[in-house]
Amino acid sequence: MAERRQIDGWPDIHPRSSVDGWQYPADEFQHTFSIEEVAPVVGLHPSFVKRVVGQARSLTLRDIERLLLLDDAAETFVPRSRIVGYFKRLASRRGLDQFRPHSLGIDQVICGDAHKLIPALIDESIDCVVTSTPYWAVRIYGTPQKVEWADGEICPFGHEQTPEGFIRHSVEILNILKAKVAKHGSVWWNVGDTFNTRTQIRGNAAETLRAMKGLDRKKWTDQNCRRYSAGHAYLEDGEQSLIPQRIAERASRIGYLVRSMVSWSKDGSMPEPTKSRVTRSVEHIIHLTKERSPYFDKEAFRTTPAMLGGRNTLLEQDKVTDVWHLPTSSGGDGHGAQFPLSLPGRCISLSTKEGGIVLDPFSGSGTSGLAALKLKRKFIGFDVSQEYVDLANKKIRQAGEAALRPRQQGARTPSDGSVRK
Repeated sequence: MAERRQIDGWPDIHPRSSVDGWQYPADEFQHTFSIEEVAPVVGLHPSFVKRVVGQARSLTLRDIERLLLLDDAAETFVPRSRIVGYFKRLASRRGLDQFRPHSLGIDQVICGDAHKLIPALIDESIDCVVTSTPYWAVRIYGTPQKVEWADGEICPFGHEQTPEGFIRHSVEILNILKAKVAKHGSVWWNVGDTFNTRTQIRGNAAETLRAMKGLDRKKWTDQNCRRYSAGHAYLEDGEQSLIPQRIAERASRIGYLVRSMVSWSKDGSMPEPTKSRVTRSVEHIIHLTKERSPYFDKEAFRTTPAMLGGRNTLLEQDKVTDVWHLPTSSGGDGHGAQFPLSLPGRCISLSTKEGGIVLDPFSGSGTSGLAALKLKRKFIGFDVSQEYVDLANKKIRQAGEAALRPRQQGARTPSDGSVRK
């Protein structure tokens, strides 16, 4: 179990990588599992699993063990040493954790944990997922809620003890999302990388900027929440974790098609005090789909207003490429980690038609919802912070009211001043 030190209610992060070994399945365990259940856990395509085990419709733990010993098998969202225990828990919970999918509120953000709310969505009902997830061990977002993950860790998303834990949890959410995305749909997953360095975990962007400028006078021991760098299985202090690339590779193993790794060139990126490497100005947006030919409208790049993600005429060619020149957000509305309106706007306009349903499972202050409404799409958002939920719903409500005004102003007004409906 990873070491945790409590400071003001928040655990420090000590990256003590697991030393658990392989657990062999018990012969008396008789439950079986479908190929569709097993394939994403062992990181193999269902057709490849069939090549190994034949045409069997269900697999035993011995079959799963055989798959795990293949060179091509790899960890996705459960460590290899815990896969047997995962499937035993899965068998014991059958019939108990049955969600009844239903229509959640449209054009609003719902307060709650995405890990629990996503299963309530109707299968194949989402045309586009666009989100910027928490980054690993960088910031405390609002009031995070602890989640019990498939790998056994219990922590808020983004406060894992290792980058591998964060990668597993990201892929677990992507796996839960997969059934809810329409066959023609797209997932746009914006995530920044993290360096495995000793640093403070801050509460907002303003604190980070002060530190980058050398204005934070607090001693290391005075910080509320800290991330250490020693104790990882192989990462050295100061080494880049390569989190976006590793999420993309595992997303492919659970059944997504990785269509692009978009580089977001952040105009006006935050300064960094490091003297031993280049300053970062790029984040990645992973474009995932369920089929080879999803809905994709390249012409939207030319016809959408620049503020909603259309072409940046100063820096971009007359074709949409995998390098996007978009400004950073000012961090207004008290959130401090929101992305610019143009980023979700571009994702939404490229991959949905008017009236399509957009989901942001980490909605924050509601930028994705605002972009969706301005582009005449429908929106569903989730966030764990009631403060951000209230802020997002206020912005979305105001955007909806603004959209209604032109129609109301064009209506005939009787002499008594009332508007005919």
